[in-house]
Amino acid sequence: MLSLISVLIGAVALLLAIPAFVPFLGWANWLIVPIALFGALIGQFARTNGARNFCLIVAGICMLRLWLGGGFF
Repeated sequence: MLSLISVLIGAVALLLAIPAFVPFLGWANWLIVPIALFGALIGQFARTNGARNFCLIVAGICMLRLWLGGGFF
């Protein structure tokens, strides 16, 4: 059950991250990264690691976008 909740949180974070790749909307990643990390925290208590890894990948992609955009763009 925790795995399913974690995947749902990660999917919501991924859907929110898609528009954040548009230039000048990179600041939205500051809101998305904590959501994805919360999903990874929930996934940490699940039996399998797939949901946690999915959320960590989403958070990593958003952090990379923040780094490339200088934290704002």
